[in-house]
Amino acid sequence: MAALAFEDIAPGKAEPQIDEDLENLQLEDPEPAPPWACSYCGLADPACVAKCVDTGKWFCNWSGGTSGSHLVQHLVRGKHRTVSLHKDSPLGDTVLECYNCGCRNVFVIGFVPAKADSVVVLLCRGCVEGVPSLKSMDWALDEWLPLIADRRFLPWLVREPEERDTMHLRPPTASQIRRLEDLWAKKPDADLNDLDLDEEGQADVEPVRLAYDDGYHYQNVLAPLVKLEADHDKAQVAQKSKEDVSVRWERGLSKKHIAVFRIDDRSSASYVGMSDEQHKLQVGDEMGLRLNSGGIRQRGKKWEATGKVVRYTEGEVALEIRGDCPTTIEEASYIVDFVWKGTSFDRMQGALKTLAVEDASLSGYLYHRLLGHDVEPQVLKGSKEPAKEVPGLPALNPSQASAVRAVVREPLALIQGPPGTGKTVTSAAIVYHMAKQKLGQVLVAAPSNIAVDQLTEKIHATGLKVVRLVAKSKENEPSHVDHLSLHVVLRHVDAPEVAELRKLTKLKEETGDLTMQDLKRFKRLKAQAERAILKAAEVVCCTCVGAGDPRLAGMRFKQVLVDEATQATEAEALVPLVLGAKQLVMVGDHQQLGPVVTCSDAAKAGLGQSLYERLIALGLRPIRLETQYRCHPALSEFPSNMFYEGQLQNGVSANERRADWLAAPDPIPGAEPVEAKGEPFPWPNRDAPMMFYDCAGCEELSASGTSFLNRSEAAAIERVATHFLKAGLEADQLGVITPYEGQRAYVRHHLECSGSLPASAYEHVQVASVDAFQGREKDVIILSCVRSNEHQGIGFLSDPRRLNVALTRARYGLILLGNARVLAQDPLWHALLTHMQSKNCLAEGTLANLKPSLVQLPRPRRGGRATENRLRRTALGKPEGYFDQARGDFRDDHWAGDVRDPDYDRENVPRRERRSNYGGGDGFYGGGVPGASNYDDSYGYGGFQSQSQSQAFGGSQGGYSQSQGGYSQSQSGYGSQQGYSQSQDGYGYSQSQGSQDMHY
Repeated sequence: MAALAFEDIAPGKAEPQIDEDLENLQLEDPEPAPPWACSYCGLADPACVAKCVDTGKWFCNWSGGTSGSHLVQHLVRGKHRTVSLHKDSPLGDTVLECYNCGCRNVFVIGFVPAKADSVVVLLCRGCVEGVPSLKSMDWALDEWLPLIADRRFLPWLVREPEERDTMHLRPPTASQIRRLEDLWAKKPDADLNDLDLDEEGQADVEPVRLAYDDGYHYQNVLAPLVKLEADHDKAQVAQKSKEDVSVRWERGLSKKHIAVFRIDDRSSASYVGMSDEQHKLQVGDEMGLRLNSGGIRQRGKKWEATGKVVRYTEGEVALEIRGDCPTTIEEASYIVDFVWKGTSFDRMQGALKTLAVEDASLSGYLYHRLLGHDVEPQVLKGSKEPAKEVPGLPALNPSQASAVRAVVREPLALIQGPPGTGKTVTSAAIVYHMAKQKLGQVLVAAPSNIAVDQLTEKIHATGLKVVRLVAKSKENEPSHVDHLSLHVVLRHVDAPEVAELRKLTKLKEETGDLTMQDLKRFKRLKAQAERAILKAAEVVCCTCVGAGDPRLAGMRFKQVLVDEATQATEAEALVPLVLGAKQLVMVGDHQQLGPVVTCSDAAKAGLGQSLYERLIALGLRPIRLETQYRCHPALSEFPSNMFYEGQLQNGVSANERRADWLAAPDPIPGAEPVEAKGEPFPWPNRDAPMMFYDCAGCEELSASGTSFLNRSEAAAIERVATHFLKAGLEADQLGVITPYEGQRAYVRHHLECSGSLPASAYEHVQVASVDAFQGREKDVIILSCVRSNEHQGIGFLSDPRRLNVALTRARYGLILLGNARVLAQDPLWHALLTHMQSKNCLAEGTLANLKPSLVQLPRPRRGGRATENRLRRTALGKPEGYFDQARGDFRDDHWAGDVRDPDYDRENVPRRERRSNYGGGDGFYGGGVPGASNYDDSYGYGGFQSQSQSQAFGGSQGGYSQSQGGYSQSQSGYGSQQGYSQSQDGYGYSQSQGSQDMHY
């Protein structure tokens, strides 16, 4: 293992002199470039390039106008980690690796200066934090910094070229880089000249539309997008293969061979629990196992097999193999393959086909409404007036009761449930009244199993006969509604016809197999029993794609409710609808997170738009629930004003959201005094249990290179979490939210290994992404913003829907950690920070000595029309792509096309950021229904119509106005005035852009 301590190049010293003949190296003739020329742009200065060891290709440390250097972009996009320098570089032919453990992942390697000598030592992040013996060395471990900063290698390691070195080069765009990386998978020796030839064989996909001619047109548009997403998902799974895996062989109860192995290398000091590459394996998943080349030589021939995961705990997998296995081969290494399952995509494609070819797939009214056709409004015949109370559920508030009354007689209805407004209770009440209409069984679906389970529990509480249909691959996963699940109910059915099935089931469990005759009979009896249970249910609950389960084949559901509808793609939401729907209720919130679409081409074409959002764009007004019961009133104020036109009312008071661990409580008349277990949290404003804690730490790339972490914020999280736990907050009521998987993994490790309390004290503190927290709540939430840089921006932190979810998870207290100066450059975050500042909740310093932050918030950047339009569309509730898609007669001349930053990095954005241009048109904040500019109702979607409109976001006339709560813009700007103001019109910050003044 080489010691990488390099003399005379310590940071702060003069850069080493480069030979003039290398510094001035340029290709002045058409001769072939040298082998070490950058594979993107052709730059060939040995001091400016490095080699990707995995591919053997060379790349430079120049960005060429993109978001990161060519070397870093290749490593990130290709999922490579190992780099070697050029032999003629100042450091010579060197593979970058950790001095202590030999780790070669450049995304976790950094340097520390040696105190005694003018040298630096390369160490990985794991060794610096996880190897105590290094503290005895004469190295400044607390000064460790990563080799990659601002998505570039440090210039003393790989030099950035000067402008004169790049004037003759034609760097590729970010889009060309992405396409070239994709092409290399098929043709490793391809170059930029091959991109045009590759494009000729690829047909452009048609973007989604607002309206469709018929079912065939609908299928022809959406089916290719679903296939794009499926192909991308399959390719992602194929890249997860693990090589050189050691296997331990066991025998299961059924005498089948079981391979036990790890898919996370926890033996390496560089790992120390900080990997952000999560393997989302579940019991029942399929995996492949094969011998590597060494094992093949021992055995004399190839061996490969597939199997089913029967156990998965903390990275260790137990795989039950189908067939024989090479247990006699000693010390052989294997390759583990992740098997892709296309069941979900197949069911989406099936639903699209069913809608196109089967007239009975759903009612004629729903068919035409979903396709965007103009049809006369209808009312369901025979509908009964809903009862005021539903057994087993709490009494409905006025907006909830109004929503139930409004949708029971409607064949198509949307309900918007802002955070904490009792959406699940309202949905259960609607299902109860649907079932009492006696129109047949009710089908309840949602995109996620968690949402389905929560709604199943509420529906069961009403006394209805409900069955939860679980995918067979997930039947072994624990759930709080297991007793309602089909596979569990089947075990407890007491009927004569099930007796034989039980005997065969017991025989199968004891022997591990059945004869062919017994197996056929077992399957037939089981299918009959399952069908009988499903037929007897009043309500069947499943996921959206679960509605395509063969066990529901032939069953018809006239009434369908889709919960969390804004999180499902159109094709996904369609699966439960084509089982004969005549009445459809969709419940969701288009101001929270939308569907997950990982393929950038499919997202760009509009697959990330939900059916719920498109129906809004067609003019269907959602009924909004208006009373929130979750957040302390001070916590709900900003989300209400920013995302819900100030219409959210508080169903809880400040006194109901007080606790002894929040702050030293004031005496309550007639109540016994409450003593805190520890020091109460030092909120800057005791009347508003929220705080933005200004941290100046720098972001770093995570181990995968595709995510970010911030060690300074992680340390602050530990201090804040420890304070709350000492004060008496239960660990399971403390949540840490971060948008980045790299930070999630690092914070989890930091709490366990560096917390001032025993590791067990933090065990039940949930650390998760924004996506994982949607639909959940905690007493206290800590939000780590992570991003802190000079040039890279804040990524999808600028997504309003993501921020809305993060801000509305807390019941009692909210702490945000971030770099206020960097975040304030985004208009949305500037509004939030100004709000915090106005409440005296923007703080800095130690927890023992918190003081108002003196940071001067910079004027937010306009960010181009795309960024501004994202804010406008969020306020309007417009669906993704509303301003850029082909809209037929709905399209106005002033709508512009989709704008995406050419630097847009999809790897770091699991959900598509909503960016598109706009001109004038519909009402602004508080505007009415899309396509209908004269709504003036004081309730429901859109709130109050704007009194004036302009054709530019920052125009000098017209703008945002609203009569109750919200945001305003006036012709007269504020000139030199800047900051936060409060009036009867709500809250807003002001921004001046030359002669155009904006007030949010």
